[in-house]
Amino acid sequence: MATPLDLHIPPSTSIVNVSIIDTGTVIKGLPTNIFVQPEIPGHENLAAPSFVFLIQHPTQNRTLLFDLGIRKDWKNWANPAYESFFNRGITIVAPKDVRETLDEHGVDAKNIEAVVWSHSHFDHIGDVSTLEPSTKIVIGSGTKADVFPGFPANPNSSFNESDVAGHEVEELDFSQSPLQVGGLNAVDYFGDGSFYLLDTPGHCIGHICGLARVTSNPDSFILMGGDAVHHGGELRPHPWHPLPEAILPNPFDVVSHMPCPGELFEKFLPNGKELPFYTPGPIHYNIPEMVETIKRLQEADAHNNILIIPAHDVAFLNVADFFPKTANAFMEKGWGPKVRWAWLADFAKAVGQDEKIPRELFGDYRPVAAADKA
Repeated sequence: MATPLDLHIPPSTSIVNVSIIDTGTVIKGLPTNIFVQPEIPGHENLAAPSFVFLIQHPTQNRTLLFDLGIRKDWKNWANPAYESFFNRGITIVAPKDVRETLDEHGVDAKNIEAVVWSHSHFDHIGDVSTLEPSTKIVIGSGTKADVFPGFPANPNSSFNESDVAGHEVEELDFSQSPLQVGGLNAVDYFGDGSFYLLDTPGHCIGHICGLARVTSNPDSFILMGGDAVHHGGELRPHPWHPLPEAILPNPFDVVSHMPCPGELFEKFLPNGKELPFYTPGPIHYNIPEMVETIKRLQEADAHNNILIIPAHDVAFLNVADFFPKTANAFMEKGWGPKVRWAWLADFAKAVGQDEKIPRELFGDYRPVAAADKA
């Protein structure tokens, strides 16, 4: 296994508190081969939750949201988003807007200074009009020219012009920041090393990730991945986490003490045990840029004190503590090893293993465990 690279994250004792908000969204019927390739038999469709992050700075008393998920009244999307999505036969359950979840748990939305859009696609931008007018929108480089001011003034936009009316829009200019973190251009949002926004191009114009320091001495970080990857097999294996000979937890039986043999999956690897199963598919804006972004994420993933959470990773539903709890203690609770290879369960049919419980209701989803078979 290769030695992890120095990511040159500036030292700091400042942290933020991060909560993962499970929005309750379920997206079903996503064709796998438009997001990742090649197609692996039995994994023709993706089902996805949609995660949002609440970021609270404990000493500066400042609050952010990273992404907003899918708006509850999704039929009020801008026309291009609605038509292109449902022409593919995709279905959505979106029970509530993020603002409702925050209100239910006593978070004063008036204190939310900004919502950071990882990117401008409809399943991440939510409905900004549900937030206070004082909440600004932070976007990646090039986003304003691409999709603002919104539909119908911009017929290519995936949000309504009325949704963002009255909100300040701040576009990041990474060229004006001398900082790089893990080989990615970065902006130190709070100015104290507690939360960085990272330029992670490829999936679409202006895609960004968030890197939050959630403990210090020792340091640990949560990397909010947005759509930099859509499946764990697009990120792993890599030189720092090659496909193990014995995989625990067993992705097909999470309560078993018997590991899953890694050799089951080797025939689907493109070239040895140190390259991901998947490469980006045709839906992405700039595939070569996305491949380079994934390489940088792999360098971060090499560090056990960095937890990468893509916006649609089903595996976290079985493992993480969700809002109103915080995720700061992820290392202590061992989340990283638990989710690292959990997505291999998607290859059950391909390797002749037992089917998983269907993902129709994500709250009940888990791989079939020994106790269920008894």
